Amino acid sequence: MLELRSVSKHFAGIPAVDRVSFSAPAGEVTGYLGPNGSGKTTTMKMITGLIERTSGEILFQGKSIDDDPMAYKRRMGYVPEEPYLYNHLSGFEYLTMVAQLRGLPVRAASDQIDGLLHLLSLHGDRHASIAGYSKGMRQKVLIAAALLHNPELILLDEPFSGLDVASSLVLRSLIQELAHRGKVVLFSSHELDTVERVSTRVVILHHGKLVADDSIARLRSLMELPTLEAIFSQLAVEQDTQSMARQIADLIHA
Repeated sequence: MLELRSVSKHFAGIPAVDRVSFSAPAGEVTGYLGPNGSGKTTTMKMITGLIERTSGEILFQGKSIDDDPMAYKRRMGYVPEEPYLYNHLSGFEYLTMVAQLRGLPVRAASDQIDGLLHLLSLHGDRHASIAGYSKGMRQKVLIAAALLHNPELILLDEPFSGLDVASSLVLRSLIQELAHRGKVVLFSSHELDTVERVSTRVVILHHGKLVADDSIARLRSLMELPTLEAIFSQLAVEQDTQSMARQIADLIHA
């Protein structure tokens, strides 16, 4: 289980994440939602250890992630919102580098990389430079890198970015399968329909504060709303979206 206990992050004294507490259990997909600027990616980066917390505690399997950061990171896989890749390497070279950094046996890692590239439809371009990859191809490399070492904790920040329909369907099923196999999966996305399909529960942030933490089914029942989109709109969208759409349409047709 992943647990956040009153976690905060301030930038220049301004809270980007404000005393957020929630847990993400193993065997379930936890959706992590919020508008742009709500603190989702900041939270993800604190969980990964990429940025320090201002206050609060993060635990994985009952132990603080600060106790042994290197051991914790070996148990974690992370797909970031922005792809950070070495463009001069090929997809195969990049994943081989990741495997070496993870301390995976060379022969086994090579076979696994080859298999992942086949399954992700990248094998034909495995020796091509990443600089020539499309956005979707780069995203697949990030996904492969995050899963290569069979992590216990999987953090996905907008993982569907750039993927075509077929690849998105595969990833959607993969997220569910990983949870079914006992992984802790924290999944952030603006694709609310996908989140609703794959997640058991959702955590919703608004202006850095927690506004919902429950199963989707219970939120639907408590709020008497039919969809996650309707729930999200009520809790975290301040504008009248239909009115704004009409105003934009009126403006461009003026």
